[in-house]
Amino acid sequence: MRINLWHILLCMMLCVNVSAQDTTAVVIDSVAVEDEGELVVGDNIITNASALKLFFEKLYYLDTQKAGKVNIVHIGDSHIQADLFTGVIRKTLQERFGNGGCGFTFPHNLARTNGGHYVRYNSNVSWESRRNIYEPNGTVVGLSGIGLYTEKNFAVEVNIRDSAYLFNTIKIITPGNKPTFDVATSSRIIVLESTVPKKITHRIKSGEVLGSIAEKYGVGVSAIKKLNGLKSDNIRAGKTLRIPTNEMEAKQVKRSEFIPLELTADAFANYYHSDEPLSKIYLLPGQKANTYNLNGLVLEKDDAGLIYHSIGVNGAKASDYNKYQLFFEQLPALKPDLIVVSFGTNESFDKMSNEEYMAQLNKFLENVKAKNPEAAVLVMTPPPSLFNRRYPNTFAAGYAKNILMQETEKDYASWDLYSEMGGLFSVNRNAAKGLLSADKVHYSKAGYEKQGAMFSEAFMKAYDNFITNRK
Repeated sequence: MRINLWHILLCMMLCVNVSAQDTTAVVIDSVAVEDEGELVVGDNIITNASALKLFFEKLYYLDTQKAGKVNIVHIGDSHIQADLFTGVIRKTLQERFGNGGCGFTFPHNLARTNGGHYVRYNSNVSWESRRNIYEPNGTVVGLSGIGLYTEKNFAVEVNIRDSAYLFNTIKIITPGNKPTFDVATSSRIIVLESTVPKKITHRIKSGEVLGSIAEKYGVGVSAIKKLNGLKSDNIRAGKTLRIPTNEMEAKQVKRSEFIPLELTADAFANYYHSDEPLSKIYLLPGQKANTYNLNGLVLEKDDAGLIYHSIGVNGAKASDYNKYQLFFEQLPALKPDLIVVSFGTNESFDKMSNEEYMAQLNKFLENVKAKNPEAAVLVMTPPPSLFNRRYPNTFAAGYAKNILMQETEKDYASWDLYSEMGGLFSVNRNAAKGLLSADKVHYSKAGYEKQGAMFSEAFMKAYDNFITNRK
């Protein structure tokens, strides 16, 4: 049975009155029961793809000339932070257009949260952090959407876990582009020779007494008792005794020493370039500072290709990014040719009205374009979800409709993830297929990978159509 999703939504909204100020959604019983018929989803296309024309021209040059870099930056919430969704897109597009590098990376584990798996971070000190979902309190929150800082003397080891993303260039993004971080290659081990008192231990055998043991090593009984803290001559078989001696023995003392590398600065980052691909590098304190703030790293290869940067914050809304101007000021560091935007889930669970959601989304887009006027923009609609694991999220449905309605006016392309995943009544069906997590809000690894594959397909369709009609 064919079902028009927007018709269902309209009927529901006539029957169900849920205002943005309400704390409880009133839903008629039939809403909680999903239709058993086959839902008709979209054709998996990017709409208003003409907004991507200049971007596709850059991509076409890379595709045909095998030269240069094309940068895509995907920004959003928890659906993006884990990099499962975006990881599939990155791999798929780089298979076609070349691997320009891992792109933006951030030590999420040092901020005690989840992140991508391509890069592993370790540090000898604990770091403080603050997400952009909180009101500003003086913590510097920039491009990562998560403030990360320490006042301690630190070392951070950066390890590449996927050999496909060995890098030649590392860019360090800091507030005001200050050189507060240095980089170093693998630490060098220095061996120092010294002499120390020789250590002798003796395991007591059955029948042995202190006198015989002292005679064996040529020392006094009182010396053995003093060294071992014995108050009597009683000893027990199987125990060990330390034996005093004046003998000395050689000892090697090993000490790690970092080999510093020279950084160069441009308008947005301090960077280091290596002719040989690197798999490991260290971050160290640079100039003396009271607090060391890290806003993120960018890892690039020398090879021509596409770079798919991913920035997401658990619980974030467009309005949260709008609170921190430094995010927008640092975004040009990624040289975006296309900016992909994914918001709506957290706004819907705050029961934000359509009008307020669109106002915050449009403000975010204005902030992005003000700092990156040459970049194209693509907005994804939020995916379907359930309130309380039961009631269809009609707020997300409304956001999706409004995103599509204004795409021409606001000059961005759209991809309707909401419809492509089945729309209003799809969640339980998708959960039965193993595509959602238990909360019926987030998707499983398989669910995010499916979304990534679907978007990659839609993207390639739009690009191939551009080539076909290119003059």
